[in-house]
Amino acid sequence: GSPLFLGLVVVLFAVSASIVPACGARETVTSTWVEIDGAVYGCVPDRTGPLGGGRGYSRAVTSGDYRVSSLDQLTSALGKVQPGETIFFPASVELDFTALVFAEGFVLSVPGGVTLASDRGSTGSRGSSGALLKSAAFQTSPLIRAEGPGVRITGLRLQGPDPERRVDHWNRSFSGLSRRERQERVGHEYYYRLPTSRGVYTEYDALEIDNCELSGWSHAAVFLAAGAGHHIHHNYIHSNQRHGLGYGISHGTAFSLIEYNLFDSNRHSIAGTGRPPSGYIARHNLEQGRSLSHNFDMHGGRDRRDGTVIAGSRLEIYNNTFLSRNRPVAIRGRPQEYARIYGNWFRAHAGPGAAVITDWPLPDTVEVGKNLYGGATPAVR
Repeated sequence: GSPLFLGLVVVLFAVSASIVPACGARETVTSTWVEIDGAVYGCVPDRTGPLGGGRGYSRAVTSGDYRVSSLDQLTSALGKVQPGETIFFPASVELDFTALVFAEGFVLSVPGGVTLASDRGSTGSRGSSGALLKSAAFQTSPLIRAEGPGVRITGLRLQGPDPERRVDHWNRSFSGLSRRERQERVGHEYYYRLPTSRGVYTEYDALEIDNCELSGWSHAAVFLAAGAGHHIHHNYIHSNQRHGLGYGISHGTAFSLIEYNLFDSNRHSIAGTGRPPSGYIARHNLEQGRSLSHNFDMHGGRDRRDGTVIAGSRLEIYNNTFLSRNRPVAIRGRPQEYARIYGNWFRAHAGPGAAVITDWPLPDTVEVGKNLYGGATPAVR
């Protein structure tokens, strides 16, 4: 529709230092939302803390039932911890699991109801960075697995082995193949000779990941294979971008709430297989702009080659801010119930259309309400 040029426009400013880390976006963002005639467009930090977590995050954990600074202490704590208890890593801790992954296929298995915590953002003038758990083994998949419902991972840095795009590897695997050959998976055997990695994995309900930094995972920083009630919020999720994979948060048959995150340099920051039942609510997230492809995704039946057009069960994408010139949203089929897209600020796009949302024309279950378009002189359409 035509733009709504407005009487009252109020731009609310967020503190850029709390939004953009030193290694963050190309564009320094001083405002992430705009209020126009009483309606808010874009992402607004909440009282819990800044977008992406860190300094000022009010739910930071600073102690626990078990204080862990070594692999031996971690092994001992995991053998004793009970639901409702916390394993705490001091900010100075760096645990490298590379050798264990190579030697024995190590996975850090967390019992249901247990919290893994560090104190990212809680101390000092600039805030703690939080303890670092990392692996340089490409076959780390996953580093952390939730073994029951109600696991919380908070205040940690989880660093994977491969932050690169690997476009050359994709080209060696698939260049020159016909569409039919690709669909018949010619080349996939070679592509997957380069192992893929995952940060956190669950098949159970109510995984919470908050105030963390997750980077360098070639398949997905967070893979929600199944379950409902997942809450992924106030994280800095970046550099998960292998060509052909590269997801910040990926869904199997799972439902989640994704909010107040800072995304950058992921191939898709949010993705889903589209297999029902599945879906997500994505709200108040900032997509900083660097990406190989579209930002928020839900696959359809043609991607799975299952003979359907199903793209998940239900989606809501609202009050997010997208700086990317790439397509912000791709729903690659027809959601069974609905997809609702409204209140977002698409700063690099002039108006609605296929460059912003696909499939276009939109399926009958996809509803697009009022969103804000443009940077210097934004307009509601």
